[in-house]
Amino acid sequence: MARKVFFSFHYDRDVHRVMQVRNSWIFRPEGEASPFFDKAEFEQVKKRAGGIEKWIEEQLAGTSVTVVLYGAETYHRPWVRHEIKRSYELRKGLLAIDIHNIKHPQNGADVQGLNPLSYFNVNQTPLNTMYRQYNWVTDNGYANISSWIEAAANAVGR
Repeated sequence: MARKVFFSFHYDRDVHRVMQVRNSWIFRPEGEASPFFDKAEFEQVKKRAGGIEKWIEEQLAGTSVTVVLYGAETYHRPWVRHEIKRSYELRKGLLAIDIHNIKHPQNGADVQGLNPLSYFNVNQTPLNTMYRQYNWVTDNGYANISSWIEAAANAVGR
C-alpha cells in the first residue's frame, strides 16, 4: 500500500543525504513521494502568517507516518523536535533512520548523531525505545524503506 509520508530532517546539513533517500523511494513502483520542500520555499513560509508551525500542520495532514532522517546535528533542531512531538500527538507512525553514512557528494560520510526520538519521554519511556530505528546503509534502506514505513503505520493502526 502506498503511504503518504512526512520526512523530518535538518535541511542545511543533510539535504543531500535526504535527497538520496527520497529519490530511492520515488522510483519504486510501490513508493509514493510525499511533497518535498525546497529551501527557497521554506524561506517564504517563515514570512507568512502562522509561519513554519502552520506549514508543518499542513504537511502532516493526511500522512500516516513521519520518517525522521537524522544526521550529526538533527537532534538539536527545534523544528525537527516540533515535528516529532506533533506526529506523536496526532498518532502518526514514527520511525528514525540514521543517514550519517550516506555519502555527501563533496564531504563523504558524516559523524553519527543522536536519534532525535530519544529527546522525548512518554511516562518516563524514551520514544526511541517505543519506535523502530534503522541505519540507511547497514540496514539496506534502499531495499527496506517501504517495509519500514508500512510497519510503522501498522504499529499505530493506520
